[in-house]
Amino acid sequence: MSKILVCISNVPDTTTKITFTDNNTQFNTNGVQFILNPYDEIALARAIELTDGGKGSVTVINVGEANTEATIRKALAIGATDAVRINAKPHDAWFVAYQIAEYVKANPFDLILTGRESIDYNGSKVAGMLGELLDLPSVSIIKKLDATDSEATVEREIEGGKEVLTIPFPFVAGCAEGVAEPKIPNMRGIMSARTKPLAVVEPVEVKTLSEIISYETPAPRGQVNLVPADDVAKLVDLLHTEARVI
Repeated sequence: MSKILVCISNVPDTTTKITFTDNNTQFNTNGVQFILNPYDEIALARAIELTDGGKGSVTVINVGEANTEATIRKALAIGATDAVRINAKPHDAWFVAYQIAEYVKANPFDLILTGRESIDYNGSKVAGMLGELLDLPSVSIIKKLDATDSEATVEREIEGGKEVLTIPFPFVAGCAEGVAEPKIPNMRGIMSARTKPLAVVEPVEVKTLSEIISYETPAPRGQVNLVPADDVAKLVDLLHTEARVI
C-alpha cells in the first residue's frame, strides 16, 4: 500500500446556531464557523499513521467551492501530502461520491477512507456509493484498521458483538471513533501546508437525483416538569399520560 485518499468535508461547527433564509430554502452561512468534519479527521489521522516513515502518501480530496480551502489547508497541516479540490458545491451524497469516483478512475489509490458520516447531514452514504461506483469492496463505520503490504484487517461493531474482516487492497472504508485519535497540527505543519500542492479540478456533469425543497428546525424543547421527590404517584402519572413510557 503506497497511496491513500482521504475524503474530507467542510461542515459547520457544532456550536453554530443554524438558521435559514429565502423561506427556509437556503442555509444561512453568515457568521458560521466551518471546520474539518470530525469523522474525516479520524480517517486522516489513521492514514497518516499508516504511511508514517515514508511508507506512502496521503491525498485529501474535497468537493467544494473556494471557501473550503482553509479546511483543506488544515488537513495538509495535520500531515496530508497533497490535496485536490473538485470545484463544485456539494449538492448531495450522490453528487459528491460521483465526482470523487471520476477522479479516482483517472488517479487510482490503494485505499480510500472517508468519515463514517458528515456531521451536517449524517447520511453515511458516500463510502458505500464510492465502492459501488468504483466496483470496489466497501465497509462502513469501522472501529479499527490495521494493514500489511497487500491487505487490511478492519473491525466494526455489530449487534451482539464485533465483526472482523480481512480485505485486499484497494477498497473503501468509512471510519468511526476508535480508528485513530485526531491529530493537532503543529507549527511546522502549519507552515509547510502553505506550500503543499492543492490541485483544483473542474467537476464532471452529473444527473441530479435529489433536490432540497426546504429546511426545518426541530421543535423547541418544552418546559421541564419538576416533581417533588416524595410524590411518586404524580411522577408515575406523568410518565404514563405525558411521556407515555409506561
